[in-house]
Amino acid sequence: MWESFRKLFKGYLKLERSLSDNSIEAYLRDVEKLEQYLLAHGKEKLRPQDITLADLQACVQWISQLGMTPASQARTISGIKAFYKFLLLEDMTQEDPTQLMDAPKLQRKLPDVLTFEEIEKIIAQIKLDTAEGHRNKAILETMYSCGLRVSEVIGLQLTQLYMDAGYIRVLGKGNKERIVPIGKEAMRQIDIYRRNVRIHMPVKHGEEDTLFLNRRGGMLSRVMIFLVIKELTKLAGIQKNVSPHTFRHSFATHLVEGGADLRAVQQMLGHESITTTEIYTHLDREYLRDTLAQYHPRF
Repeated sequence: MWESFRKLFKGYLKLERSLSDNSIEAYLRDVEKLEQYLLAHGKEKLRPQDITLADLQACVQWISQLGMTPASQARTISGIKAFYKFLLLEDMTQEDPTQLMDAPKLQRKLPDVLTFEEIEKIIAQIKLDTAEGHRNKAILETMYSCGLRVSEVIGLQLTQLYMDAGYIRVLGKGNKERIVPIGKEAMRQIDIYRRNVRIHMPVKHGEEDTLFLNRRGGMLSRVMIFLVIKELTKLAGIQKNVSPHTFRHSFATHLVEGGADLRAVQQMLGHESITTTEIYTHLDREYLRDTLAQYHPRF
């Protein structure tokens, strides 16, 4: 019974919302959690239209007892809310029982941020006597120069580079495009990689326009870039929890610390809402507080 609703929801997420396959699967898993609760409690005959707020609250309590973290619970609730908004939009239900659902309160954890010196130290660990070394240096310089998500850097195309103008065209979440300035060092490393490495590589069919390739000529994986950064961080002797996203956080933090306009940072990061970007003002306040603590005699 629920399968037909899930198929329609999947089509909506793909065609109307233009979400990635990973995001779509996450939303569908959230709806499946509600189905699993109904099945476990003998309510499997209920249709989405029959679900009440009490059912949803009991479901949240059930997934909490399963040991799901508050963040995972909030994620599931968000997915179920999106499902019911879709049902309302398509006139498949007249009421939305999720309107009064409360998600668990989450502490906003400030991410680890690298200093410019730490970023330089990590990049300095790259061995440039291999083809992969030149590629990896171009990748890290581009991630820090443009604040790209890891999915955006591995999906970067040759036809998205406008080096003469000093910009790249980025395809972000929901297939939304944005234009981002790129720094001279990142452009230089991309040029070295293209002229000295990529031109000599075999390229898989369908990947002719992909900028960064693995040794078999295919697109890189997120995991591969994650492992490269973890290894370089270890070699640099840096104890922070560093991931590809840390370079994006550092890009934004350094801009805000330098006095950049928050709206400009929002556009470069591709954030839909300024509220998401505002986390970097909190990071900036922490920086100011640390500065006072270090240098002010009365603080």
